[in-house]
Amino acid sequence: MKQRHARRFLAALAAAAVAIAAAAAAAAPRVEARSGDLVAVGVVSADKMIIHLSRVIDNAPVRDAAMTVVLRGAAHSATVETDGSYTLQTKDLALPGAAAVEFQVSRGAERESLKGTLENAAAAGRADDKSNARQLWWWVLNFAVCFGFLWLFSRRRKSAQN
Repeated sequence: MKQRHARRFLAALAAAAVAIAAAAAAAAPRVEARSGDLVAVGVVSADKMIIHLSRVIDNAPVRDAAMTVVLRGAAHSATVETDGSYTLQTKDLALPGAAAVEFQVSRGAERESLKGTLENAAAAGRADDKSNARQLWWWVLNFAVCFGFLWLFSRRRKSAQN
């Protein structure tokens, strides 16, 4: 009986930690740029940006385009992935602060320029990473204590009934 409760407790604790980590990861820096026909959304993770390019009318992905990304005054060509997204890898993405981003898209004879701003506040100070980890463990500890009290309360109640 105790082992079953302990396993449930550990499973609930792990689920809470995963949920909190997923919420922290959801705050990744991103840029959104629009033109009359296209929308580009780029999500940054360290020095890599994954870009999703779609049409405004029907939100269908654009897979047959050549894309160049102008970031901090330097042009970088994005590579097409098999899932239809585009990737860009450069150390300029890890630099702190706001940066103007221009997606230059070429489809046959058509050329469009989509402009946006990338806010990379997370890279500004690594001290935030330390406090985020501390806050994660604080929430996990609080969850564990609350769950422990509920478990003890239910055991006490069951023993009083017997």
